[in-house]
Amino acid sequence: MEKPLPLPESVHDLLKHRSSELDVFFSPSSVALIGATENPGSVGRTILKNLIATPFGGTIFPVNPKRPNVLGIKAYPKIGEVPGKVDLAIIVTPAATVPALVRECVQAGVKGCIVISAGFKEVGESGAELERLIMKEALGKMRIIGPNCLGVMNPLNGFNGSFAPALARPGNVAFISQSGALLAAILDWSLREVVGFSVFASIGSMLDVGWGDLIDYLGDDPNTKSIVIYMETIGDARA
Repeated sequence: MEKPLPLPESVHDLLKHRSSELDVFFSPSSVALIGATENPGSVGRTILKNLIATPFGGTIFPVNPKRPNVLGIKAYPKIGEVPGKVDLAIIVTPAATVPALVRECVQAGVKGCIVISAGFKEVGESGAELERLIMKEALGKMRIIGPNCLGVMNPLNGFNGSFAPALARPGNVAFISQSGALLAAILDWSLREVVGFSVFASIGSMLDVGWGDLIDYLGDDPNTKSIVIYMETIGDARA
């Protein structure tokens, strides 16, 4: 007796968002902020306040070797000493420290890393060498957004892993920008004009995650109807 033909996929299955390694950047269940601080006006303080203030529902682990807590949250001296699994690390420390921190993240099993820090290839050969060291540590083990970026946010679930002054409104347009300044300007405009987004992301120098990765990811996202890009460099054109 012949086996019956498989039933066609349901509409729900066709529209369902496939699991992706980039989910960690937009829907993390735990976030470690490396370089969290209480210094007024600092990027490390602003990002931590944004993570606390928005309802994404994940666990937040400040990492600071000099403080037992930051903004009232228990802090850890190293990513490797955080108790439990960390999905996403956000690094806001000086550029020279980043390769070693990326290595520690890989050793701790972190899936994704957003490098906010500046001071890489945009400053010359010394910065380009730091980027090569980062990719040597991360290649094939952990995905990276940045460096030299504002961060990312998912207005649909309330995740704000950026140092932008506010969370974007929820909507169905994804906005990706290499320029953090333009991203901030569009955010101000969108809040004033009541325009919403499914994803709002600053990707900086695109050391790893680039246009091809994000177009593929967002093209498969049922919550995204349009993708708007501000592009300064093409990067991997074939992708």
